[in-house]
Amino acid sequence: MTEPATGPCKQVDGAITRVFALFGKRWTGPIVSVLMQHPTHFADLRRAIPGISERMLSDRLTELGEAELVVREVDKGPPLRVSYRLTKAGAALEPALRELTVWAEAHLPEPEPGLEQCPALMTKAE
Repeated sequence: MTEPATGPCKQVDGAITRVFALFGKRWTGPIVSVLMQHPTHFADLRRAIPGISERMLSDRLTELGEAELVVREVDKGPPLRVSYRLTKAGAALEPALRELTVWAEAHLPEPEPGLEQCPALMTKAE
C-alpha cells in the first residue's frame, strides 16, 4: 500500500472549481447531453429528462445560457415555441461527456431494478 504524501496538498485548480460549480449541479449534465443530439424545444427537452420539473429545467437552462453554453431561440409562430441549442463552447464538451460515459459504464454499478434511478447516471452523450 502506498503511504500518504507528507506536506501540504496542492490547492485545487481554478478551472476544475469552475467546471464543477456548473456541472456539479443536478440535471446540468443530462440537459447538455440531450442538447448534444440537436436543438430541442423546451417541452421536448423536459420529456427527454424524466423527473425534472419545468422550474428546474428553466433555471438550469438560464445558468447554461449565462455560461454561454446554451442559446435560447424563440421560434416565430404560430404557435410561439422556444428551443435551445448548444453554442460552439457547449458542443465542445462532447468529447469530455463521451469519456465520462465510457468511465461510468466501466466503473459505476447499474441501479438495482425497482429503485429510483438517477437520470444523471443514465443519460449518455451519443
